[in-house]
Amino acid sequence: MIKDYKSAIENIRKELKIYIQTNNIKSLIAGISGGIDSALSIALAKPVCDELNIPLIGRSITIETNKADEISRAKFMGENFTSDFKEVNLTQGYKLISPFVVEKNLNEQENRAFKIRLGNIKARLRMIYLYDLASKHKGMVLSTDNYTELLLGFWTLHGDVGDYGMIQNLWKTEVYEMSRVLASDLENKNAQKALLDCVTAVATDGLGITNSDLDQIQAKTYEEVDEILIKLLKDENNLGKLANHPVIERKRNSEYKRNNPFNIPRNKITTVSYF
Repeated sequence: MIKDYKSAIENIRKELKIYIQTNNIKSLIAGISGGIDSALSIALAKPVCDELNIPLIGRSITIETNKADEISRAKFMGENFTSDFKEVNLTQGYKLISPFVVEKNLNEQENRAFKIRLGNIKARLRMIYLYDLASKHKGMVLSTDNYTELLLGFWTLHGDVGDYGMIQNLWKTEVYEMSRVLASDLENKNAQKALLDCVTAVATDGLGITNSDLDQIQAKTYEEVDEILIKLLKDENNLGKLANHPVIERKRNSEYKRNNPFNIPRNKITTVSYF
């Protein structure tokens, strides 16, 4: 785990600045959910964008299942950390397009797997919107995934992966702690409150699948989740009673997502086979 969060924050901002300058990026685009990951991402990015005089464009993109408290936190974050913030509701577009792209049976309506499929469509619609903004403003979309979610496969393929990840290699518990440290240094009290509100909020993807992310992961706390995953990475053959824990099963069953897209190696194609 990170020992010096203030140094880590400085390092992340330094790397972001170098990347923007090297690649001539003209803007940063962020989807703001009202959750801690997107909140930390824009809080990290703001001083860099201010220094380089490029816009940090934030959008709260809701689609029917987002709760009022999520929307409120997203607005509070957007107004305090971005230079261009809007609330966008894609519910009408989602309802128009989903009948054309979803194959369903009548008995599927309350099925959890079916809800996940619909959630994936919502996530992909959000990303379409963000990438169009990036094209318009010659910018890049910030990724808001963390390392815990990466290992769990807890994201939507082609729906949640941005261009640049500042927190992709941070454990979820580190995301929370870094946010607290960053908030403690903020002089603007509204900005500080906006970030801390996201720290204390119940984590949810806003897709209407369950009441919280932890419900889907089947764990009580993120401390528990990270401890299990760290133990798995250290020695997967010595898990004991944890061997069949839902967190372990989710990690194993989502390996394909971390290897996407999978391409057959050229040597496998060109090697002469003898039968």
